[in-house]
Amino acid sequence: MITADMHNHTLASHGTADVAAMAAQAKAAGLAWFGFSEHSPLPGGFSCALYTGDLAAGFPRYAAEVLKLREKSAQPGADGPRILLGLELDWLPSRLGYMRELVAAWPFDYVLGSLHYLDGMSVGAIANWGPEVPREERFARFAAYFYEMASMVKSGLVDVASHPDFIKLRAVDDFHAWLGAAESRAPLEAAVSALSESGTAMEVSAAGLRLDFAEPYPAPAIMRLAAGAGVDICFGSDAHRPADVGRPFDRLASYARSFGYAESVIFINRQKRRLAF
Repeated sequence: MITADMHNHTLASHGTADVAAMAAQAKAAGLAWFGFSEHSPLPGGFSCALYTGDLAAGFPRYAAEVLKLREKSAQPGADGPRILLGLELDWLPSRLGYMRELVAAWPFDYVLGSLHYLDGMSVGAIANWGPEVPREERFARFAAYFYEMASMVKSGLVDVASHPDFIKLRAVDDFHAWLGAAESRAPLEAAVSALSESGTAMEVSAAGLRLDFAEPYPAPAIMRLAAGAGVDICFGSDAHRPADVGRPFDRLASYARSFGYAESVIFINRQKRRLAF
C-alpha cells in the first residue's frame, strides 16, 4: 500500500481547493505522509495561462500555512498524515540564479524538478504540437528533453524528477514511436544515469492515468531502464482537486511492482527516507 503522496496543488496556482481541504482529503484517504508541492513562482518572461491567481504574491502566505500544518502534524499524538513542504520547481536553465534563490528561500523538505519548458517552449501547450510539426522535429524535442533532464538532475537543485516523460502529453503516439527507435537510447540513458549517480529519485505519477492515454508517468520503457539502474522512486498523484489525492494508487503500486520495486522514498528536510509499499 502506498502511504505517501508527494505531488499536490492548491488554489495558490491552479488547484480547486485550499491547503486545509487538501490536507483533510489526505487524512480521509488514509495517507501517512502528504507533501504539498506547489508550483514555483515564475520569473519575468515566463507565464502559465492556467494559473488562476498571482502565484508570486500568494506563495509566501501559502508556504506559511503549510509550515504551520507541518509543525502541528509532527507533534506527538497528531491526527492525520505528516505534512511536508515541497516545491515543484520549473526548470529554467537560463534563470539558474533565480532558481537557487527560490529553493533557498523556504525550508523545503524536497524539491520536484519539472521540465514544463524546453528552450522557452511550453511543453504542455497543444499549440506547440500541431500537425505542422514534423515527426523528426518531435523526435529531436524528445531527445533534447531528456538531455535537459540530465542537466537538471546534475545541478543538485532537485530531489526528484517529476512526471519524467511529461513531454508525451501532446504527442503520445510519436513519443512511443521514439521510445522504440534506437536514437532514443542515448538521451534516455543520459537522464537515467544522472538520476542513478546523484541519488535523485524519479516520480511515478498517477496523473497520466487520468488522461486519455491512461498511462502513468513514466512509460514502461523508462521504468525498465530506471529499475535496472537502481533509481529510487517516489509516488505522486499530481492532484489539483481533493478527489484525486492518493488516487489511483492501487494501480500505481501494481505498476511499480511489475518492474521489481518494493520501496519508495520521501524526503524530510532534503534527507531521503525509504518506505515499503
